[in-house]
Amino acid sequence: MQSHSCVAFVGAGGKSTAMFKLAQELSSPVIVTATTHLGAWQTKHAGKHISSGSASLSDAELNFQGILLITGTTEGERTKPISESLLTRIHQYCKSHSIPLLIEADGSREKPLKAWADHEPPIPNFVDLIVQVAGLSGLGKALTEEYIHRAEIFSRLSGLEIGETVTINALAQVLSHPNGGLKNIPKNARRVVLLNQADTAETQSMARAMTAPLLPNYQSVLIASLANDQIHAVHEPIAGIILAAGEATRFGEPKQLLDWKGQPFVRVVAKTALEAGLSPVVVVTGANAEKVEAIIKDLDVVIVRNEEWQSGQGSSIKAGVFSLLPPPVLPQIRIEQNAVEHQDLRFGFGGGAVFLLADQPQVGTSIIHALKEKHASGLYPIVAPMVMDRRANPVLFDRVTFADLMNIEGDTGGRAIFHKHKVEYLPWHDESLLLDVDTPEQYQRLISNEDL
Repeated sequence: MQSHSCVAFVGAGGKSTAMFKLAQELSSPVIVTATTHLGAWQTKHAGKHISSGSASLSDAELNFQGILLITGTTEGERTKPISESLLTRIHQYCKSHSIPLLIEADGSREKPLKAWADHEPPIPNFVDLIVQVAGLSGLGKALTEEYIHRAEIFSRLSGLEIGETVTINALAQVLSHPNGGLKNIPKNARRVVLLNQADTAETQSMARAMTAPLLPNYQSVLIASLANDQIHAVHEPIAGIILAAGEATRFGEPKQLLDWKGQPFVRVVAKTALEAGLSPVVVVTGANAEKVEAIIKDLDVVIVRNEEWQSGQGSSIKAGVFSLLPPPVLPQIRIEQNAVEHQDLRFGFGGGAVFLLADQPQVGTSIIHALKEKHASGLYPIVAPMVMDRRANPVLFDRVTFADLMNIEGDTGGRAIFHKHKVEYLPWHDESLLLDVDTPEQYQRLISNEDL
């Protein structure tokens, strides 16, 4: 995260734990506060605790190396929320001094799951990142107040009756509901859901099953066991970029249009990318653009025409990556003399992109799924298949590599940046990944193998 980010934690099942663990991971100083009640026992996680009922804190009081916790006054076993005026003062101080500000902005009465009343959650509109926490120990339990804070509201959002068993589908529906997990989130805030209490193989499997329905509404889905200091996986949207701009001079005709089991190469590759859950799927065209685009125009793909295709594959890679960067990120990028500088592309598009070649229609969904799973397990900068001690395609590039990919020149492709980033190789036993089509002889070899 950026040093000046403001992060709010909402939901149930480990908000405070997640907040203080993040505070410990960040470079000092860090300021932590709450717009809701905190348990008085939680103040021990901070190096210093200020209990204040006003906004009159001085810069000297806020100047602390370590974790500084600021709450309202303590009454019994709970601290009161800070006032809006004090929160504004703290935010201004953090912003001017580039200090991370972490805010607990929800209450759950220590239940693993919750729903939200009309006044909840109290998220400040200046928050950059929302971490929506859900405790997986609530799955398989009865939908009652024993396990679910505001069970009646949870029932309405999920469609379950009171007393019914809480399922992964019901929880995913609540977390994705505009009046549920998406409620009161500032428009431009990045959204992360943290599925906590994945303490067993069974709960990890249940969490994995929730990632697909959650990702359309969240930029990241974290599966973790905070009690055991483990993050099992980080699932993020992965795009597909199909490189289909080449002229195929060696082959003698457009390879993108060659037949593969009754369909053109490029259409088969695009459909495979869509079936594998890559989103968005970008097809970069160039030579023979009109013909290539005509056979994929009915598919749910983004077509990007590379007018500089003759300069080599590097220009197509740059065109594909650039198409993924949304408007809020583009101002962070400066292109000057073919060089790209960036601040933090992890606040831009999802998790990364799988690059696919238009002359490899034999590549199936299984390798794409495997690349995504490997990336989720470690957020590796580059994940590439390894077949018989040879690197194969397709290759997944995490978004941390995007700036370097946009500096590639000529026809070297993504391998030009392998020396700059950690490459995680995925052992794969399908030799067909090593096949591509550069000559008519190779095409005959490809189509003659009926098992592909």
